[in-house]
Amino acid sequence: MGYLARRLGQPAVLGELLGGILLGPTLLGAFAPQAHALLFPLDKAVATSLDALLKVGMLFFMFAAGLEVNLVHVRRHPRVIALTSLGGGAVPLVLGYAMVALFPGLWGQQSRPDLLALFIGAALSISALPVIARMLMDTRLIDTQIGATVMASAMANDVIGWSLFALILHDLSPGQADSNLAVALALVLGFAALVLGVGRWLLQPLLHQARYFKDWPGGLLTFLAALVVLAAVGAEHAGIHGIFGAFLVGVAFGQDREPDQDQRIHDMIQPFALNFFAPLYFVSVGLKADFSGQFDGPLVLWVFLVACLGKILGGSLGARLGGLSGREALAVGVGLNARGAVEIVLASVALEQRLIDQRIFVALVAMAFATTLISGPLLQRLVAPLRRTNP
Repeated sequence: MGYLARRLGQPAVLGELLGGILLGPTLLGAFAPQAHALLFPLDKAVATSLDALLKVGMLFFMFAAGLEVNLVHVRRHPRVIALTSLGGGAVPLVLGYAMVALFPGLWGQQSRPDLLALFIGAALSISALPVIARMLMDTRLIDTQIGATVMASAMANDVIGWSLFALILHDLSPGQADSNLAVALALVLGFAALVLGVGRWLLQPLLHQARYFKDWPGGLLTFLAALVVLAAVGAEHAGIHGIFGAFLVGVAFGQDREPDQDQRIHDMIQPFALNFFAPLYFVSVGLKADFSGQFDGPLVLWVFLVACLGKILGGSLGARLGGLSGREALAVGVGLNARGAVEIVLASVALEQRLIDQRIFVALVAMAFATTLISGPLLQRLVAPLRRTNP
């Protein structure tokens, strides 16, 4: 299914999600329950093993996503990136929070409506860096000002969105509900500074010494895998989800601008994470979502419209104020609107932590699916006249 999606010009994640939906309770489980039970037995040992495999896969996927972040972009166009990041993050955050606060009946009975409102705002403010990077490569925009603005702004939105989500998870953790918000924020920022600053400074020189791995088959992969797991453990001890630690380690090593070493890490991790773990994980997302029994049309429509309005309006307004032309600014907003895989990871963790129910989970997955589907073609149409003007 991932291959078919690529053949149709769409990200593979869409095909993987659709494959999970076809095999899950939405279709196979509804029309052939015996075949579904045969494929997915309820044996506890099997379910536990699969859950562990998927959790490890999520860590490596987020590490691979972090490798795509390039902090150098921030220094090239600081004003337009700052304004685009502000608009593309703040507008969907406010609209998402307001959607929950003003229409509580849409979301059902909630024990912590304040946390749900903050989560929806954070979820709508996040983009999907791996999907965006691939989309910009396909449209040959990755090395243009539009591409740099989209990537850097998406990275800034993701850091803020994931930090908010980390604080929400910290508040949901046992014994943390009454903890001081300032202390929780300090833990999140302190851990990020430790990984991106001290950790990178200490460990990257080891990667530049090829002799350390010359006589150790698979040594580089083992070394990076150990760092990902240790960072996940450290994040859990800091009161945030382990995927945040894996993402930060990816960001840290993604800043290594030595071409040979940078290519070695990508060649080692990307096939491993994106071609093995990622398909398993996103198929499992489709298996979790019951679109037939839990699909709430009004909720899905509201989430989709507010997500698109917030990102496209906020990102475009920020880019326009930063000095881009109207069409360029709109292209930036459309580029930021792709949610994709990262949004689904976020929703999956929230479902696991019981912050959201199946209805909200299905709405977020449908929104991620739809925004990823429309962003590429829309961006292509917007930049075509720009290419004719500036070939």
